[in-house]
Amino acid sequence: MKKKIMGLFVLIMMFMVMVACSQESSQPAEPEATEEETEATITESGTEALPKVAFVYIGVPGDGGWTFEHDKGRQMVDETFGITSTTVENVPEGPDAERVIEELAQDHNIIFTTSFGYMDPTVNVAKKYPDVVFMHATGYKTSENLGTYQGKGYQPGYLAGIAAGKLTENNKIGYVGAFPIPEVIYTINAFTLGAQSVNPDIEVSVVWSNTWFDPATERQAAVTLLDEGVDVLANYQDSPAGIQAAAERGVWGMGNDSDMNKYAPETYVTNPTLNWGPYYVDVVQSVIDGTWETNSYYGGLKEGMVDLAPFGKNVPQDVQNAVNTKKQEIIDETYEVFSGPIYDQTGELKLAEGEIIPLEDILSMNWFVKGVKGTIPE
Repeated sequence: MKKKIMGLFVLIMMFMVMVACSQESSQPAEPEATEEETEATITESGTEALPKVAFVYIGVPGDGGWTFEHDKGRQMVDETFGITSTTVENVPEGPDAERVIEELAQDHNIIFTTSFGYMDPTVNVAKKYPDVVFMHATGYKTSENLGTYQGKGYQPGYLAGIAAGKLTENNKIGYVGAFPIPEVIYTINAFTLGAQSVNPDIEVSVVWSNTWFDPATERQAAVTLLDEGVDVLANYQDSPAGIQAAAERGVWGMGNDSDMNKYAPETYVTNPTLNWGPYYVDVVQSVIDGTWETNSYYGGLKEGMVDLAPFGKNVPQDVQNAVNTKKQEIIDETYEVFSGPIYDQTGELKLAEGEIIPLEDILSMNWFVKGVKGTIPE
């Protein structure tokens, strides 16, 4: 009898286990969290979600100059935060730029527009997307969600001028300008003042290419100056076409934005360079921290946003010493590039001795200093 009762009990227990398993298997499986839900959970738990970052380029990183340096900065952002930022290359300045910027604004948190001609398109799109942070390179228009940033290119420009002034043998120096906008004009002026500081008899002849990156046009502009007999040639464009043309004539050459030594190693002098990476990282971090505020940032030699490329192998040591001495004075803020007396092309006194041009006046400069041969088109 006991055995029968025990057997019945076992059968009942087995039946209950089967019923429970059946009920469990009939319950729908919990769905896996989507990527968006996971990010939301991370944010709610107190860990900040990383922003989506985009860069708009006037050229391609392969230009070896302006865009190349911006892209190096972008790479630093990606490496620092473990993200993959978006880049759009070869965007013309004008209506196309506004279209591209607006498309990016629909699904990005931070947008860097990296050419002067993107200013108004960036302003227009920023009005439509108040929750997106816009940063415009070299511009002067800001708003609550739009800031600007720029390197003090006139500082290394002045130093490059010192080198040119010490190297020239016939006092004829050439400069191929990109576009007649303030950043190019004040850099040419600083270059000229630097050359005159060591050689007051020099003249700097200027021609305009009206390009940022067009090697054929830039080469032709350089040849025009070389045909006039200049024995040092500086160039503001993104390509190395100018210094390559100079090298073919055995003329000292200077590029712009990035170290261009490899393109003309025998005749390369140096040139102003840019370093955007640390600034880009700071901007993205401030957005993540919630501390970003609109402003106009100007970084110089002291801040490391601008510098000079290493000297070419054939640049005499006394030239290098003169440049490095003045560079340290600028870093130490014991010397200002645009300090009087300064005269314009017509001989009119623009700045009295002991005076210093305010930064806002430098950034809107539309006149050439004495010693520059050339005109500024309307």
